[in-house]
Amino acid sequence: MDRTFHPQNVLQYCPRCGCGHFEPYGEKASKCHDCGFVFYYNAATAVAAIIKDSQNRVLLTRRAFEPGKGKLDLPGGFVDPLESAETALEREIKEELELEIVTKSYKGSFPNTYLYGGVVYFTCDLVYECTVVEYDHIAANDDVTSAQFYTITEDVIEQVGGQSIKNILRTFCM
Repeated sequence: MDRTFHPQNVLQYCPRCGCGHFEPYGEKASKCHDCGFVFYYNAATAVAAIIKDSQNRVLLTRRAFEPGKGKLDLPGGFVDPLESAETALEREIKEELELEIVTKSYKGSFPNTYLYGGVVYFTCDLVYECTVVEYDHIAANDDVTSAQFYTITEDVIEQVGGQSIKNILRTFCM
């Protein structure tokens, strides 16, 4: 991983006291030498949905914003504070596609990095296989510009922006 945008190289001031003596403290944290505060770089949680049609094709969206603007992605997004992963999954699918999830089955977790605003965020992407009420009224909203079913091939995977999503598709959809 390119460490240029690693939080230890970008965050220069203590989030508690604001001093500029905020320096790396091991691989996973930074420490303020004035107040002693240790800030750990924990992973943010995100969810992704594998939704298949009757022909076993996978519903992929096209990203509206950076990172990966214009690239393919699985529908999903970040889990909000104090929200369960399952609630976040239902919310994100409703926001992005106006689809209602009927069933969901947890498949696994995939680590990822997410460069946003000049800082690398570490994420843990939780993937669920889902069924929805119906596909007739899919509408691209929120942070996606389109949604379409794809037969997953290496050519399709090369159009995907996030490494974890590529790994998810290779693991569960090929």
